[in-house]
Amino acid sequence: MRAIPLLLLAGTLTLDAQEFRSRREALKKALPDAVVVLFGRTEKESGDNRSGFFQEANFQYLTGWSQPDAVALLSPKGDTLFLPQRDERWRRYNGPAPDPDAAALRESTGFDAVAPAAKFEALLAQALESASNLFSMAGHPMTDRLRALAPLREVRDATLELARLRMKKSESELDLIRRSTETSIEAHLAAWKRAAPGLFEYQAAATFTAALLDRGCPRPAFASIFASGPNALTLHYWRNSRKMDAGDLLLIDAAAECGGYASDITRTIPVGGKFTERQRELYDIVLGAEKAAIAAVKPGVIHDQGTKGAIYQAALDYLNAHGKDRQGNPLGRYLTHGVSHHAGLNVHDVFVPGVPLEAGMVITIEPGLYIPDEGIGIRIEDLVLVTDDGAQVLSQRLPKEAAEIEKYLAK
Repeated sequence: MRAIPLLLLAGTLTLDAQEFRSRREALKKALPDAVVVLFGRTEKESGDNRSGFFQEANFQYLTGWSQPDAVALLSPKGDTLFLPQRDERWRRYNGPAPDPDAAALRESTGFDAVAPAAKFEALLAQALESASNLFSMAGHPMTDRLRALAPLREVRDATLELARLRMKKSESELDLIRRSTETSIEAHLAAWKRAAPGLFEYQAAATFTAALLDRGCPRPAFASIFASGPNALTLHYWRNSRKMDAGDLLLIDAAAECGGYASDITRTIPVGGKFTERQRELYDIVLGAEKAAIAAVKPGVIHDQGTKGAIYQAALDYLNAHGKDRQGNPLGRYLTHGVSHHAGLNVHDVFVPGVPLEAGMVITIEPGLYIPDEGIGIRIEDLVLVTDDGAQVLSQRLPKEAAEIEKYLAK
């Protein structure tokens, strides 16, 4: 793995400032003759006592700024980051805050200028004198404020162009995704060792979370799913409250977020260390479907065609051609969800409908079978990098052959 260029920026580990500058330039090239205004997440939006503050993904992508209440103004004449000036009471509760008037901030952030938030209105008016178009993010709570400040301008939506940029990952982004994936693998293996008959799902989940925190990743990429027995029939099961029994399957859909980038991995393991004959049969069928779907990944494939797409169809065809349910029916009817999504700053990352896959995009492959009559749910999911001629499985190191899983659990 390449060394990740990192910068300690306002107390948060992030990518080099030049990467964010390059992204802003790419967006301005895609939106010529325009002023683009982006509002970071505010304390009121997500600064609660349960999860703490996490930046809005598009703002994070373009600025790398991880503190609340910031605004970015991009214009043909330069880019300005606006920051609030914090009083002593705020600092007492939240810790040190950057001074927007500090000269060093301009260099460390990569912006052409850093200014107090109080100057935003005046500098926006100046910027609009040199550009015909005004863009922001549709649906953002602050968009109405922008319309009030520029009543004679149409506030257009930059969401589509930002999504187009975010779909293809830079080498630095891929390094962070690999880091998240490697951390996720270690956390999975730790949770596998903890899972045992008589323990609760949440105990295995706690081991998973402890492992990723211990390796420097601040949080799971999403609410971890530890679904044993019939709970695996619920696709987004998150309660993790059932006591596991010998003979259960345990579906673990869990991953880390490191440096702002998410991984996404699912494995299904036997509690007690051994698959039953029927579990093994169905597991191997799901694994075959996953391999068939991975083989269908290549540049030019339309990712979001759903049930009509090549990736989904490869998995479905495999399921229908291998094995039957208790009534003798093909198994494809028990694939009850899509088999792929983009991943990046969000675990279900943004994409532009109809845009073909390109080398440098990162997606998941995740077929499954959910058979209520047998009380069995099985899903196998890997994170995949699209390459020039196919796909590279980033999470390949985590065992997924049934024999490999049993061998690891027996150690």
